[in-house]
Amino acid sequence: MPLPRLHTSRLLLRPLQLDDAVAIQQVFPQWEIVRYLSAKVPWPYPPDGALSFVRDVALPGMAAGTHWCWTLRLLALPGELIGLVSLQEEPDNQRGFWLDPHYWGQGLMGEACAVVNRYWFQTLERPHLRVTKVIANEGSRRLSQREGMQQVACLEMDSVSGRLPAECWEITRMQWLARQR
Repeated sequence: MPLPRLHTSRLLLRPLQLDDAVAIQQVFPQWEIVRYLSAKVPWPYPPDGALSFVRDVALPGMAAGTHWCWTLRLLALPGELIGLVSLQEEPDNQRGFWLDPHYWGQGLMGEACAVVNRYWFQTLERPHLRVTKVIANEGSRRLSQREGMQQVACLEMDSVSGRLPAECWEITRMQWLARQR
């Protein structure tokens, strides 16, 4: 099933394509973006990092039906990639995202997560959504709280910044549905 385009009042979420790698490579390699991400992200970011991710990880996962990935673009500027949001079949890390710091503090990621959460629970009919994040990533933690997620585990995570205290957050499908009413 092809991945649909999604929309919010301000955003276009376009399914990831191979030609997005160029724009990702221009925006993504910023310390503010990567410092709390998984240590799977190479740092310093190599010149072909975005191409390798899109070609070798994201697109094969999308083709296999285990990964769903959208680029984020303002409706007013649909040609400009400002971030990425993804869903994946990983036990405790089923959603990931990043946003160009120039767009932080505007509620855009909350909008993006709302529509991908709807896709996760309504289209894919998953029983729960779990995300693991570094405790120091306050913006991401606040977003999970606003979404009605609850902390279900404390652990350590290997991040780009090193091994750091982290938390796993969860919302069940039933909890999510109750919040939609």
